[in-house]
Amino acid sequence: MRVFVTGATGFIGEATVHQLITAGHTVLGLARNDAAADTLKAFGADVHRGDLSDPASLAAGARASDGVIHLAYVHDFSAMAAAAETDRRAITAMIDALEGSGKPFVSTSGTALVAGNRIATENDTPHDGGTAHPRAASEALVIDAAARGVRTSVVRLSPTVHGAGDHGFVPALIGIARRTGVAAYVGDGANRWPAVHRFDAAALFRLALERAAAGSRLHGVAEEGVPMRSIAETIGAGLGVPARSLTPDEAAAHFDWIARFVALDNHASSAITRETLGWQPEHPALLTDLRETDYFA
Repeated sequence: MRVFVTGATGFIGEATVHQLITAGHTVLGLARNDAAADTLKAFGADVHRGDLSDPASLAAGARASDGVIHLAYVHDFSAMAAAAETDRRAITAMIDALEGSGKPFVSTSGTALVAGNRIATENDTPHDGGTAHPRAASEALVIDAAARGVRTSVVRLSPTVHGAGDHGFVPALIGIARRTGVAAYVGDGANRWPAVHRFDAAALFRLALERAAAGSRLHGVAEEGVPMRSIAETIGAGLGVPARSLTPDEAAAHFDWIARFVALDNHASSAITRETLGWQPEHPALLTDLRETDYFA
């Protein structure tokens, strides 16, 4: 297939582009500037100039392709509602362009949307009402579009997608520990984060493009739940600083914007995803990756 990929030069996008090309697909990557265009050309991908905030460019890219993998997102945690609205408009433009085609459209969401007091599965739907995550509307939009003749699916990623080049939550925790001299966790640290290596996530996006049934929710979860205390202790060992428990009030000041994520218990399964797509994660686990790569350089 000729696959339009948004976020093609990002941490997960780069791995996904390589995964697609290796599997025999061609890639049309979204590029908003010359640097991104040059990177895509170096990968062996074709370039489509445009931007996440330009629905017309996104629709054109979708129409020019046999399928879409939508990875781009504005990761501004100070304006989450605005970022989610940008995502919703982008998805709307691409799905409108694909309506009635039967082509695959794979979008991105997060397992945090279905965090609760039990293990989350692909069959769970995001919380609604006043507790709804801003990104829940985009997920619903994608799933509902299966009725419009588009083979839509959503990959919910783990809070930590790790590997060389990671600039997400775990590097943020490492930066805080380095700055404060403490690798902290909240309470007893028993709350859990699922995790997945970026190369395994990339393989899942390819499989979803190729095989996922219309209206599928998929989980990019290699490890169902890594205790936050274990993550903090591994960070402490890597930096040579102590790991220590904080109260929720202490955590709010210590972690700042990331505090709510540090306290999140997001035990999640990918059993349905593995069974339906044959996805088998094979790259290092989170704590192994922390110990053996350059996270502490």
